[in-house]
Amino acid sequence: MTKLPIDFTKKMESLLGSEYHDFIKSYEKPKASALRVNSLKIDQQKFLSLCQFNLEPVPWTQDGFYYCPVDEPGKHPYHEAGLYYIQEPSAMAVAPLLDPQPGERVLDLCAAPGGKSTHIAAAMKNTGLLISNEIHPSRAKVLSQNIERMGIKNAIVTNETPANLAQRFEGFFHRILVDAPCSGEGMFRKNPQACDEWSLDNVVMCAARQMDILEDAQKMLAPGGILVYSTCTFSPEENEQVIEKFLKKYSDFELVESPMIHPAFNRGTIQWTNNQEAHINRTIRLWPHKLKGEGHFIAIMKKANKADIDKHEFVPTAKSLFAEKIKKLIPTKEDIKYYLEFCEQYLNIVPSENLIKFGQQLYILPSADIAGLDGLRIVRPGLHLGTLMKKRFEPSHALALFLGAQDVKQSISFGASSPAIEAYLKGDTISISNDYRGWVLVMVEGYSLGWAKASNGMLKNHYPKGLRWH
Repeated sequence: MTKLPIDFTKKMESLLGSEYHDFIKSYEKPKASALRVNSLKIDQQKFLSLCQFNLEPVPWTQDGFYYCPVDEPGKHPYHEAGLYYIQEPSAMAVAPLLDPQPGERVLDLCAAPGGKSTHIAAAMKNTGLLISNEIHPSRAKVLSQNIERMGIKNAIVTNETPANLAQRFEGFFHRILVDAPCSGEGMFRKNPQACDEWSLDNVVMCAARQMDILEDAQKMLAPGGILVYSTCTFSPEENEQVIEKFLKKYSDFELVESPMIHPAFNRGTIQWTNNQEAHINRTIRLWPHKLKGEGHFIAIMKKANKADIDKHEFVPTAKSLFAEKIKKLIPTKEDIKYYLEFCEQYLNIVPSENLIKFGQQLYILPSADIAGLDGLRIVRPGLHLGTLMKKRFEPSHALALFLGAQDVKQSISFGASSPAIEAYLKGDTISISNDYRGWVLVMVEGYSLGWAKASNGMLKNHYPKGLRWH
């Protein structure tokens, strides 16, 4: 059983009363493990027919499934192909409540490691614009890698403070998710280290930081837009009381009645607010003693519709020079000559909308309307196509994971348990027939894994060294 901080148990006993015993008993049970099928690559029925894992549906999200830890889906070729994302089951409730739509402008403000961002992207069906932001550089890198693995085209990954983003995107987004950094009480069973970092003082510090983040977020939401606030903590100071304080300060926001997408969900507790705020019961709480998952809190807020959100246009500030910089970054025909030759020789499609050149790297921007990115730290400015080398083009791993067999002229698929797939994921050369020449898309059961280059009956491995199995 997880050893819980004494101050935490005393506080929870005071809050929960008669439920406290069941709450504490839940820590004697193992944590629930789950994965979410990536609908950008495979539909649920196809995945279930393909997959040999022991799965049980997560009842509050369409594509979520509990798995048995012995199956180790994180060490399977399907994981490397981006067919699913391993995600804590309670966290899967957040994106459906944000309800992002195809074609919208969406911001995930505290996005690493990417579970909720990739869930949002799947709902958006690779259309519109998703900005996934993470303030910590190392976590932003992990976020970017997960965006790549899931074959996401419409996301820009930034490594910025909420304040810097707010200066450039005033009233821009249809929907914003603030999955706020918190004291992590809901993760004690999943991550025992969180117990060592917890304190009553840290709860107070987190609550203040959460309010600061929300204040920046509200500036970026367009009229009529939806702001979802979530945490993985039980503390009323970080949940009901943060929302109460925010709504008192920003009268143009109101709490939306959150759909109870599962009967085991609870409402927020009115008595835990400072002023017995009745509308707090529109929020949602997930408790580990009532469902198969960890602790979570979710609040849905709507900004007053003072204008038609669909007609709202982002107008960059006078200080923004990025529009001019973009003109300089648009590649010339000479720049992309070898890219287009690669497409003609190896692809059945030509991804060429909103091409942009960063150094020698070629990307597709999700949107042409990106003036607000001026001066921001950008980790991934869209879909990475590859590198413009001297007199040749080298395709990226991201492009491989975005493409399907129908998009390329040469692909080769191996079984999930085949020696060839294991060899490929370890970076080894593979023997094949002499029918292949040049770039080949390597696949597992028909789903892309990465590139190889064929010559004289051999596949020279181009699977990224940092991702190779050991």
